[in-house]
Amino acid sequence: MQNSDTSATKQPVSPLKEVAGLFLRLGATAFGGPAAHIAMMHDEVVTRRKWLSDQEFLDLVGATNLIPGPNSTEMAIHLGHRRAGWRGLLVAGICFILPAMLIVLALAWAYVQFGGLPQVQWLLYGLKPIVIAIVAQALWVLGRKAVKGWMTMAVGVAVLAGYFAGLNEIALLFGAGLIVMLLMNIHKIKNSMLALAMFPVASAGNDAASALPYNLSDLFLTFLKIGSVLYGSGYVLLTFLHADFVVRFGWLTDQQLIDAVAIGQVTPGPVFTTATFIGYLMGGTVGAIVATLAIFLPSFFFVAISNPFIPKMRNSPWFGGLLDGLNVASLGLMAAVIWQLGLTSLVDPLTVLVSVVALVLLVRFQVNSTWLMLGGALIGVLGGLLA
Repeated sequence: MQNSDTSATKQPVSPLKEVAGLFLRLGATAFGGPAAHIAMMHDEVVTRRKWLSDQEFLDLVGATNLIPGPNSTEMAIHLGHRRAGWRGLLVAGICFILPAMLIVLALAWAYVQFGGLPQVQWLLYGLKPIVIAIVAQALWVLGRKAVKGWMTMAVGVAVLAGYFAGLNEIALLFGAGLIVMLLMNIHKIKNSMLALAMFPVASAGNDAASALPYNLSDLFLTFLKIGSVLYGSGYVLLTFLHADFVVRFGWLTDQQLIDAVAIGQVTPGPVFTTATFIGYLMGGTVGAIVATLAIFLPSFFFVAISNPFIPKMRNSPWFGGLLDGLNVASLGLMAAVIWQLGLTSLVDPLTVLVSVVALVLLVRFQVNSTWLMLGGALIGVLGGLLA
């Protein structure tokens, strides 16, 4: 009787609660960017919990690279769906995003309240060179995988040149993907189709505008667009933020943009919660919620519609060529923006030295970026105390 009562009290945890508990914890503790997030997910769901096999996990990783949006967030959404169905899909994504959003929201409030104080400025002074190094390291690592020959290298350089020439970044991104896809499958198409396919990049333009008045609908639609078209690393987000919020709308300065990235980088969870910070700067708590919802909403949609087609997408030469072009174009855009942001962040010999040392530690010794961010913050605080 005693044994029966004991066994009756041991209720198995439902799959949905498992999903919620796991991704709430990861959302609050997963530092280091998408690659680190995915490694942590692998340890939890394959090694420890046995939710799926290594091959199934790799298939999902490949699928996230074929659709726009933040890879680690989409991976969480895929895993939630595998474990607990459609409710798990929603719960996993929300639980992974929510802790990071709340942390960034609190820091955005502090930035608005105290951002003008010397202590905060010195903190950001130490963080910004680290952000530049982290993005540069991501560019290096991704570049070795994305540049697969003279063709992809040429497309990447052309995208870089096109950005500085003022061409539209979305047209550059998809135009490059289309061109590489067609060139890789040139034996299957006619020459006339190839010539026609190159037209979008050649005709794309990017008209710079003077500062426009802020409104919530433009904020929502802009972040919805970014979440719907952004391929590659989360750091490619910098390109779109700069093009829209600095150049097109004039709502942010380069200084505010790099501050947003620094605060987004020092927090756990998706890099895309930088949208939370920018939304708060634009429209307070409502703006933060709207921006966060808009940038992550497409990820749920793309995972839901792509999940049944994962095996076919993996093996398609057409999708493979498109992905190669998108990835190399993303790197070209990243290179352009890191140059611009570096001009506003590397302002003296100390910031240059900090950024170079951080880059060496990242590339040569694979030091976790969280420790580097903490080190940069410490340098900034000490600089303020000694000033």
